[in-house]
Amino acid sequence: MTARLDGHSAIVTGASRGLGRAIALALAAEGAGVAVVARTEQVWNDKLPGTIGETVAEIEAAGGRAVAIRADLTVREDLTRLVDEARAALGPATILVNNAAFTAPGRPPKEGEAPKPKRDRPAATPEAADWPPFVGTPIHAFRRHFEIGVFAAYELMQLAARDMIAAGRGAIINISSIASRIPGEGPFEDFSGGILPGYGGSKAALEHLTSSAAYELQRRNISVNALSPSQAMMTPGLSYYRTDFDDIGSEADFAEAVVRLALVDPAQVTGRTIGHREVLDGTFASFAP
Repeated sequence: MTARLDGHSAIVTGASRGLGRAIALALAAEGAGVAVVARTEQVWNDKLPGTIGETVAEIEAAGGRAVAIRADLTVREDLTRLVDEARAALGPATILVNNAAFTAPGRPPKEGEAPKPKRDRPAATPEAADWPPFVGTPIHAFRRHFEIGVFAAYELMQLAARDMIAAGRGAIINISSIASRIPGEGPFEDFSGGILPGYGGSKAALEHLTSSAAYELQRRNISVNALSPSQAMMTPGLSYYRTDFDDIGSEADFAEAVVRLALVDPAQVTGRTIGHREVLDGTFASFAP
Protein backbone atom coordinates (compact mmCIF):
# COMPACT_ATOMS: atom_id res chain seq x y z
CA MET A 1 0.00 0.00 0.00
CA THR A 2 1.03 3.61 -0.46
CA ALA A 3 0.45 4.86 3.11
CA ARG A 4 -1.57 7.74 1.68
CA LEU A 5 -3.17 8.41 5.08
CA ASP A 6 -0.16 8.34 7.38
CA GLY A 7 -0.68 10.79 10.22
CA HIS A 8 -4.47 10.68 9.99
CA SER A 9 -6.98 9.47 12.55
CA ALA A 10 -10.41 8.28 11.38
CA ILE A 11 -13.78 7.53 12.94
CA VAL A 12 -15.99 5.06 11.05
CA THR A 13 -19.51 4.35 12.28
CA GLY A 14 -21.33 1.10 11.56
CA ALA A 15 -17.94 -0.58 11.15
CA SER A 16 -18.65 -4.06 12.51
CA ARG A 17 -19.69 -5.44 9.12
CA GLY A 18 -20.41 -4.64 5.50
CA LEU A 19 -19.31 -1.37 3.96
CA GLY A 20 -18.28 0.09 7.32
CA ARG A 21 -15.90 -2.79 7.97
CA ALA A 22 -14.45 -2.56 4.43
CA ILE A 23 -13.95 1.19 4.85
CA ALA A 24 -12.22 0.78 8.21
CA LEU A 25 -9.87 -1.85 6.74
CA ALA A 26 -9.03 0.33 3.73
CA LEU A 27 -8.31 3.45 5.80
CA ALA A 28 -6.10 1.49 8.18
CA ALA A 29 -4.24 -0.16 5.29
CA GLU A 30 -3.31 3.32 4.08
CA GLY A 31 -1.86 4.32 7.44
CA ALA A 32 -4.75 5.93 9.31
CA GLY A 33 -5.52 5.01 12.89
CA VAL A 34 -9.18 3.92 12.88
CA ALA A 35 -11.85 4.10 15.57
CA VAL A 36 -14.18 1.21 14.73
CA VAL A 37 -17.61 2.25 16.01
CA ALA A 38 -20.83 0.22 16.26
CA ARG A 39 -23.10 -1.39 18.85
CA THR A 40 -22.14 -4.94 17.94
CA GLU A 41 -19.73 -6.46 20.42
CA GLN A 42 -21.22 -9.95 20.00
CA VAL A 43 -22.84 -11.61 17.00
CA TRP A 44 -26.58 -11.77 17.60
CA ASN A 45 -27.90 -12.98 14.25
CA ASP A 46 -26.44 -15.54 11.82
CA LYS A 47 -27.54 -13.35 8.91
CA LEU A 48 -25.73 -10.30 10.31
CA PRO A 49 -22.24 -11.46 11.33
CA GLY A 50 -19.37 -9.27 12.43
CA THR A 51 -18.34 -7.37 15.54
CA ILE A 52 -16.23 -4.29 16.23
CA GLY A 53 -13.65 -6.51 17.91
CA GLU A 54 -13.32 -8.67 14.81
CA THR A 55 -12.80 -5.63 12.59
CA VAL A 56 -10.09 -4.31 14.91
CA ALA A 57 -8.42 -7.73 15.09
CA GLU A 58 -8.22 -7.90 11.29
CA ILE A 59 -6.72 -4.41 11.10
CA GLU A 60 -4.13 -5.21 13.74
CA ALA A 61 -3.25 -8.53 12.12
CA ALA A 62 -2.35 -6.58 8.97
CA GLY A 63 -0.15 -4.20 10.97
CA GLY A 64 -2.62 -1.34 11.31
CA ARG A 65 -3.82 0.69 14.29
CA ALA A 66 -7.41 0.58 15.50
CA VAL A 67 -9.61 0.78 18.56
CA ALA A 68 -13.07 -0.73 19.08
CA ILE A 69 -15.65 1.67 20.52
CA ARG A 70 -19.13 0.45 21.32
CA ALA A 71 -21.69 3.21 20.91
CA ASP A 72 -25.43 3.53 20.39
CA LEU A 73 -25.89 6.46 18.02
CA THR A 74 -29.37 7.14 19.35
CA VAL A 75 -27.83 8.04 22.73
CA ARG A 76 -26.36 11.54 22.68
CA GLU A 77 -23.93 10.84 25.51
CA ASP A 78 -22.45 8.02 23.44
CA LEU A 79 -21.66 10.43 20.60
CA THR A 80 -19.52 12.68 22.77
CA ARG A 81 -17.92 9.70 24.47
CA LEU A 82 -16.94 7.93 21.25
CA VAL A 83 -15.22 11.06 19.91
CA ASP A 84 -13.39 11.51 23.21
CA GLU A 85 -12.32 7.85 23.31
CA ALA A 86 -11.14 7.96 19.70
CA ARG A 87 -9.12 11.10 20.41
CA ALA A 88 -7.54 9.58 23.51
CA ALA A 89 -6.56 6.39 21.68
CA LEU A 90 -5.56 7.67 18.24
CA GLY A 91 -5.37 11.46 18.36
CA PRO A 92 -7.84 14.07 17.07
CA ALA A 93 -9.90 12.85 14.12
CA THR A 94 -9.07 14.23 10.70
CA ILE A 95 -11.42 11.80 8.88
CA LEU A 96 -15.04 11.05 9.77
CA VAL A 97 -17.09 8.47 7.88
CA ASN A 98 -20.79 8.51 8.76
CA ASN A 99 -21.74 5.05 7.53
CA ALA A 100 -24.22 3.83 10.17
CA ALA A 101 -27.84 3.67 9.08
CA PHE A 102 -31.07 2.06 10.21
CA THR A 103 -32.44 -0.59 7.88
CA ALA A 104 -32.49 -3.65 10.12
CA PRO A 105 -35.62 -4.79 11.97
CA GLY A 106 -34.41 -3.28 15.23
CA ARG A 107 -31.79 -3.81 17.89
CA PRO A 108 -31.28 -7.14 19.65
CA PRO A 109 -32.30 -7.38 23.31
CA LYS A 110 -29.58 -6.25 25.69
CA GLU A 111 -28.10 -8.83 28.03
CA GLY A 112 -30.61 -9.65 30.75
CA GLU A 113 -33.40 -7.78 28.99
CA ALA A 114 -36.65 -9.62 28.33
CA PRO A 115 -38.06 -9.37 24.79
CA LYS A 116 -40.76 -6.76 24.50
CA PRO A 117 -44.27 -8.21 24.22
CA LYS A 118 -46.07 -7.67 20.95
CA ARG A 119 -48.73 -5.03 21.11
CA ASP A 120 -52.34 -6.01 20.66
CA ARG A 121 -53.38 -5.12 17.14
CA PRO A 122 -56.88 -4.91 15.71
CA ALA A 123 -57.85 -7.72 13.40
CA ALA A 124 -56.96 -7.09 9.78
CA THR A 125 -59.76 -5.93 7.53
CA PRO A 126 -60.12 -6.44 3.79
CA GLU A 127 -59.66 -2.71 3.31
CA ALA A 128 -56.46 -2.65 5.40
CA ALA A 129 -54.90 -5.33 3.23
CA ASP A 130 -54.83 -2.86 0.32
CA TRP A 131 -53.35 0.05 2.26
CA PRO A 132 -49.99 1.44 1.10
CA PRO A 133 -47.17 0.15 3.36
CA PHE A 134 -46.25 3.61 4.64
CA VAL A 135 -49.75 4.05 6.03
CA GLY A 136 -49.06 1.20 8.42
CA THR A 137 -45.52 2.24 9.34
CA PRO A 138 -45.47 3.73 12.87
CA ILE A 139 -43.87 7.12 13.28
CA HIS A 140 -41.28 5.83 15.77
CA ALA A 141 -39.90 3.50 13.09
CA PHE A 142 -39.79 6.32 10.55
CA ARG A 143 -38.11 8.63 13.07
CA ARG A 144 -35.40 6.09 13.92
CA HIS A 145 -33.96 6.33 10.41
CA PHE A 146 -33.33 10.02 11.00
CA GLU A 147 -32.05 9.59 14.56
CA ILE A 148 -29.23 7.35 13.32
CA GLY A 149 -28.71 8.44 9.73
CA VAL A 150 -29.11 12.22 10.10
CA PHE A 151 -29.20 13.50 13.69
CA ALA A 152 -26.26 11.38 14.90
CA ALA A 153 -24.30 12.23 11.75
CA TYR A 154 -25.03 15.92 12.31
CA GLU A 155 -23.72 15.88 15.86
CA LEU A 156 -20.68 13.76 15.02
CA MET A 157 -19.84 16.21 12.24
CA GLN A 158 -20.04 19.06 14.74
CA LEU A 159 -17.84 17.26 17.25
CA ALA A 160 -15.22 16.07 14.76
CA ALA A 161 -15.11 19.40 12.93
CA ARG A 162 -13.76 21.09 16.05
CA ASP A 163 -10.67 18.86 15.97
CA MET A 164 -10.36 19.24 12.21
CA ILE A 165 -10.48 23.03 12.43
CA ALA A 166 -7.75 22.94 15.08
CA ALA A 167 -5.67 20.62 12.87
CA GLY A 168 -6.19 22.81 9.80
CA ARG A 169 -7.43 19.91 7.66
CA GLY A 170 -10.08 17.24 7.50
CA ALA A 171 -12.46 15.15 5.44
CA ILE A 172 -16.02 14.09 6.20
CA ILE A 173 -17.58 11.38 4.05
CA ASN A 174 -21.27 10.64 4.50
CA ILE A 175 -22.43 7.33 3.03
CA SER A 176 -25.61 7.77 1.01
CA SER A 177 -27.73 5.63 -1.29
CA ILE A 178 -29.70 5.72 -4.52
CA ALA A 179 -32.71 5.25 -2.24
CA SER A 180 -32.57 9.02 -1.71
CA ARG A 181 -33.83 9.45 -5.29
CA ILE A 182 -36.44 6.68 -5.41
CA PRO A 183 -39.18 6.75 -6.63
CA GLY A 184 -38.41 10.05 -8.36
CA GLU A 185 -41.07 12.38 -9.73
CA GLY A 186 -44.60 11.24 -10.52
CA PRO A 187 -47.01 10.41 -11.92
CA PHE A 188 -45.91 6.78 -11.95
CA GLU A 189 -46.61 3.88 -14.27
CA ASP A 190 -44.52 1.02 -12.85
CA PHE A 191 -45.53 -0.09 -9.36
CA SER A 192 -43.54 -3.32 -9.27
CA GLY A 193 -40.72 -1.95 -7.12
CA GLY A 194 -40.69 -0.89 -3.51
CA ILE A 195 -39.88 2.41 -1.85
CA LEU A 196 -38.07 3.18 1.37
CA PRO A 197 -39.50 6.46 2.67
CA GLY A 198 -37.69 6.24 6.00
CA TYR A 199 -34.30 5.07 4.76
CA GLY A 200 -34.43 7.00 1.49
CA GLY A 201 -35.74 10.12 3.19
CA SER A 202 -32.93 10.06 5.75
CA LYS A 203 -30.36 9.71 2.95
CA ALA A 204 -31.87 12.65 1.07
CA ALA A 205 -31.61 14.73 4.24
CA LEU A 206 -28.02 13.57 4.74
CA GLU A 207 -27.13 14.71 1.24
CA HIS A 208 -28.51 18.19 1.92
CA LEU A 209 -26.68 18.28 5.24
CA THR A 210 -23.51 17.36 3.34
CA SER A 211 -23.70 20.37 1.03
CA SER A 212 -24.67 22.69 3.90
CA ALA A 213 -21.74 21.60 6.06
CA ALA A 214 -19.39 21.80 3.07
CA TYR A 215 -20.38 25.41 2.51
CA GLU A 216 -19.45 26.22 6.11
CA LEU A 217 -16.22 24.22 6.27
CA GLN A 218 -14.57 24.63 2.86
CA ARG A 219 -12.62 27.72 3.97
CA ARG A 220 -11.33 25.70 6.94
CA ASN A 221 -9.68 23.20 4.58
CA ILE A 222 -12.28 20.52 5.39
CA SER A 223 -14.04 18.62 2.60
CA VAL A 224 -17.54 17.25 3.11
CA ASN A 225 -18.91 14.85 0.51
CA ALA A 226 -21.54 12.12 0.27
CA LEU A 227 -20.60 8.84 -1.41
CA SER A 228 -23.29 6.63 -2.89
CA PRO A 229 -22.87 3.08 -4.25
CA SER A 230 -23.11 3.08 -8.04
CA GLN A 231 -24.19 -0.58 -7.91
CA ALA A 232 -25.91 -2.79 -5.38
CA MET A 233 -23.52 -3.82 -2.61
CA MET A 234 -24.33 -7.30 -1.33
CA THR A 235 -23.57 -6.45 2.28
CA PRO A 236 -24.98 -8.53 5.13
CA GLY A 237 -27.52 -5.78 5.77
CA LEU A 238 -28.84 -5.70 2.20
CA SER A 239 -28.76 -9.48 1.70
CA TYR A 240 -30.86 -9.79 4.87
CA TYR A 241 -33.73 -8.41 2.78
CA ARG A 242 -32.96 -8.92 -0.90
CA THR A 243 -30.52 -10.80 -3.11
CA ASP A 244 -32.00 -10.57 -6.64
CA PHE A 245 -29.59 -8.05 -8.17
CA ASP A 246 -28.01 -8.35 -11.61
CA ASP A 247 -25.18 -5.86 -11.06
CA ILE A 248 -23.21 -6.34 -7.83
CA GLY A 249 -20.46 -3.98 -6.73
CA SER A 250 -17.35 -4.65 -4.67
CA GLU A 251 -17.07 -3.51 -1.06
CA ALA A 252 -13.31 -3.14 -1.56
CA ASP A 253 -13.85 -0.82 -4.53
CA PHE A 254 -16.30 1.27 -2.54
CA ALA A 255 -13.82 1.51 0.34
CA GLU A 256 -11.09 2.66 -2.07
CA ALA A 257 -13.43 5.46 -3.18
CA VAL A 258 -13.73 6.54 0.46
CA VAL A 259 -9.91 6.65 0.74
CA ARG A 260 -9.72 8.88 -2.33
CA LEU A 261 -12.41 11.22 -1.01
CA ALA A 262 -10.44 11.53 2.23
CA LEU A 263 -7.60 13.00 0.15
CA VAL A 264 -9.42 15.57 -1.98
CA ASP A 265 -8.71 19.28 -1.93
CA PRO A 266 -11.80 21.01 -0.50
CA ALA A 267 -11.30 23.86 -2.96
CA GLN A 268 -11.92 21.38 -5.79
CA VAL A 269 -14.24 18.66 -4.46
CA THR A 270 -16.71 19.34 -1.67
CA GLY A 271 -20.45 19.53 -1.08
CA ARG A 272 -21.17 16.81 -3.64
CA THR A 273 -23.02 13.51 -3.76
CA ILE A 274 -20.88 11.16 -5.82
CA GLY A 275 -21.29 7.63 -7.13
CA HIS A 276 -18.32 5.50 -6.13
CA ARG A 277 -17.64 4.49 -9.75
CA GLU A 278 -17.22 8.15 -10.67
CA VAL A 279 -14.50 8.41 -8.05
CA LEU A 280 -12.70 5.28 -9.20
CA ASP A 281 -12.71 5.99 -12.93
CA GLY A 282 -11.77 9.65 -12.56
CA THR A 283 -14.74 11.02 -14.49
CA PHE A 284 -16.01 13.04 -11.55
CA ALA A 285 -13.05 15.26 -10.75
CA SER A 286 -9.32 15.43 -10.32
CA PHE A 287 -8.25 13.79 -7.09
CA ALA A 288 -5.22 14.25 -4.92
CA PRO A 289 -2.47 11.65 -5.50
